[in-house]
Amino acid sequence: MVDLIGPRLRLRPVVPGDATDTYAGWMNDPDVVRYTESRYVSHTPESLRAFIETVIKSQSDLFLAITLKQDARHIGNIKLGNMNIRHGSADTGIIIGEKDCWGKGYASEAIGLLADHAFEALGLHKLTAGCYAVNGGSAQAFEYAGFEIEGMLKSQCISDGERVDVVLLGRSQAGGG
Repeated sequence: MVDLIGPRLRLRPVVPGDATDTYAGWMNDPDVVRYTESRYVSHTPESLRAFIETVIKSQSDLFLAITLKQDARHIGNIKLGNMNIRHGSADTGIIIGEKDCWGKGYASEAIGLLADHAFEALGLHKLTAGCYAVNGGSAQAFEYAGFEIEGMLKSQCISDGERVDVVLLGRSQAGGG
């Protein structure tokens, strides 16, 4: 069982019991999902529970709850997805659902904890991530956690009715991309 402890956070497996009204509230909050594909779907605790149960069964995904060490409050989730053991690679995604926790460095701490686990315990070599260029906070969180910008997909997605670029980031076991 994965249990990662940082200075302020604990990352633990997401369980079906985490599919609460609070979690559904994050996923239906336009501010929280503004830069995610989740914004196109309405979420309920039941739909989230079904999603969690599917991800738990996956052999190529690791889905963790981001909780505060001080009180175990569930503030977001982080995922290591599409793990390819043959190539030693995986994608990383994160959401901080509790708005009062934005801008406090929790995302960078969680990304760093997950990256260390991916390299040290899982033996992966390369992690990747992507975010809309207009979501500077996300790119910054990954950069603070040792990721480097590796590329840009021009006019890749639509955000707030406008075409936007997607920033591609990566971190290898040795440090940068």
